[in-house]
Amino acid sequence: MKRSATAVWQGSGKEGKGHLSTQSTTLNKTQYSFSSRFEEGVGTNPEELVAAAHAGCFTMKLSFNLSGAGFVPEQLDTKCSITLENGSITNSHLTVNAKVANISAEQFTELVKDAELNCPISKLLNTTITVEHTLEN
Repeated sequence: MKRSATAVWQGSGKEGKGHLSTQSTTLNKTQYSFSSRFEEGVGTNPEELVAAAHAGCFTMKLSFNLSGAGFVPEQLDTKCSITLENGSITNSHLTVNAKVANISAEQFTELVKDAELNCPISKLLNTTITVEHTLEN
């Protein structure tokens, strides 16, 4: 399987502007700029997209882990915060709130840890990854 995205940029790094499109067209000429990346401007930015990718990948891996262990999650809600410092992504912090019936806290923690280590985006990132989790039965 291969997936693709395209970035188009016009102008200098600070004054220029660009847009991103994905193969699926979920992003279709979605704007990004210096302002949307380093300030509070309108548009997306690479770190936000990495956060979305990591949250989505981790959550799906956790769902597969739970299903493989005989549990069907009612809901998994994951937030990912990416930290960009001095030109490098230094941390990806995942916070997951889960509603899963009949699973022990120990089993859940084990499956969370496996998802943290083994989702493809975790494997891709060369940074510190941390996870907080809460379980509602």
